[in-house]
Amino acid sequence: MLLIRNNKNHQADWTSEFHLQFLKSCESYISKLKADNRLISAQPLVREGVVISGTSGNLTEQPLNESEAIQVGYYLIYANDINDAISIASNNPEFTYSNTASIEVRPVKTIENTTGFVYPKQ
Repeated sequence: MLLIRNNKNHQADWTSEFHLQFLKSCESYISKLKADNRLISAQPLVREGVVISGTSGNLTEQPLNESEAIQVGYYLIYANDINDAISIASNNPEFTYSNTASIEVRPVKTIENTTGFVYPKQ
């Protein structure tokens, strides 16, 4: 799983042409992953929402903080190992168009070792 993070308003000063270039670059990146049979799913996230925290019965809601990096999208990919996933993530257009982007590269757990529960794929 590639978790894409960036500052909430990092695109605020982008021109419409620059934003279009970024979107086209993302579309090309996605098309290549699909052509290489590496992509399971990918979605950008709307930069609005809330963070829910606390304990059951005592939850609080807070709006996403504009000054901190937030998750702006994700890619669920097929990779041979963590190094392969890092290589795929390193080519993400976020790094070309923004100097505040980061990508968290995480293996997805498919089975619970303790109970043998198999997590659904969809």
